[in-house]
Amino acid sequence: MNELEKQKVEILLVEDNPDDAALTIRTLKKHNLANNLRHLEDGQEALDFLYDEINPIPRLILLDLKMPRVDGIEVLRKIKSDPVKRTIPVVILTSSREDRDIVESYNLGVNAYVVKPVEFDQFVKAVTDMGLFWLILNQSPLHR
Repeated sequence: MNELEKQKVEILLVEDNPDDAALTIRTLKKHNLANNLRHLEDGQEALDFLYDEINPIPRLILLDLKMPRVDGIEVLRKIKSDPVKRTIPVVILTSSREDRDIVESYNLGVNAYVVKPVEFDQFVKAVTDMGLFWLILNQSPLHR
């Protein structure tokens, strides 16, 4: 990774399903919101990335819950308990509609919880709206 790439990770996508990841990336690219996106396939990779001091702090983390090795709840718990990283906006993007997942995510400090729409057009719209809000409209204390 060159110096310019290190400085520009806007979205960290943590998603183990290759189809969901590809659709999310394609949708964000279509709207010019994924120029600086990094895709990781599980929670352990996310923690390794976030806690390696040479990597930049992302502007947004899109986090799946149900993943191998380390699940999204554990990643969220670690991020939101860290005094430096807790201000990174984290959006849970998952297929889980379970009340316990939603409640626990909000108790840990998630910024938004989005259930992945099953229908293609609705999925594309949800990802587009999410990207526009978090990268264009939202003001983050880390990237002012």
